[in-house]
Amino acid sequence: MASSPFIIPFFIAHQGCPHQCVFCNQHVITGNSQWLTAEMVNDEIPRCLEWPRDRKRQVQVAFYGGSFTGLDRGRQEELLGAVRPFIDRGVVDLIRLSTRPDYIDHGKALFLKERGVGIVELGIQSFDAEVLARSRRGHTAEQVAEAFVHLRRAGIGVGGQLMVGLPGETTAGVLAGARRLASLRPDMVRIYPTLVLKASPLADLLAAGRYQPLTLNRAVALCARLKEIFAAAGIPVVRMGLQPSAALEHDLVAGPYHPAFGELVLSRLYFKRVRKSLTILQKERACAKIRLILSAADRSLFHGQKRCSNERLIALGLLDEVEVVFLPGQPRLTINHEIIHGSFDPHCRT
Repeated sequence: MASSPFIIPFFIAHQGCPHQCVFCNQHVITGNSQWLTAEMVNDEIPRCLEWPRDRKRQVQVAFYGGSFTGLDRGRQEELLGAVRPFIDRGVVDLIRLSTRPDYIDHGKALFLKERGVGIVELGIQSFDAEVLARSRRGHTAEQVAEAFVHLRRAGIGVGGQLMVGLPGETTAGVLAGARRLASLRPDMVRIYPTLVLKASPLADLLAAGRYQPLTLNRAVALCARLKEIFAAAGIPVVRMGLQPSAALEHDLVAGPYHPAFGELVLSRLYFKRVRKSLTILQKERACAKIRLILSAADRSLFHGQKRCSNERLIALGLLDEVEVVFLPGQPRLTINHEIIHGSFDPHCRT
């Protein structure tokens, strides 16, 4: 499996987008409202390149926040042009950025490709027309598919961002949207639970009793189902949940926030896999005992938040006569077992 890229991030907080979606308070999301200049880019890239890292990792300069292709063309030229010398010198491999689906056409895609952009992440959020309208997104599901076509033809990788818990959303609609996105074969996906932030229209809807956010447990369960859809299609989910920050936590009004949201989702999925394996083994082992062998790196996933997964397995009786061993060096997310006889230490599972 290819290693993750080394990313040098820059933020253009809410710039290039005339819309204010109901959930949006972009300053809080990015934690940065400073006006980015070419000089800042020129200064920051060399500094970041000095950080210790695996030199085999691909180096990407990323422009996050806002809608990059909605910026004035001169401003796009300024920022992309600041990165170009580093690409020409071979110390940066490509540029990645995020934008709206309706801000991509054939000409814009070619413009980006010619200036070193290799990945564009589209803020899709939903494929449901009613949800898009109630969220004030200002684009359609059809424009998402069109943006994919333009970017692919230009030779640019495409990522997609989805949200769960938007106004008017249904479980069936979310799952259908995930399957539709998977059918477009994105190179990666990000999934975000909808949070209510101060100074956002969604905060007003919440105060008026016209919106109810997902509970944390419901958001985790729904994101886990989306993760399974993309995993089955071989599409990596590179992030689940917003990046924790002091600004985000300060301005959070309500919603399924957890600083380790992605870990909660992975732990839920891992619990389901372990439960399935143990259920099968319990039926097949006769009177023998089981040694369940897991990766040492997956210890926290096995136990779950506040050991909830471990306790559920005990309550289900699936850890009776089971020794759980965490083996260093075993590949992550692999589950092995041995049928054993004689005594063993049942406390290994704790």
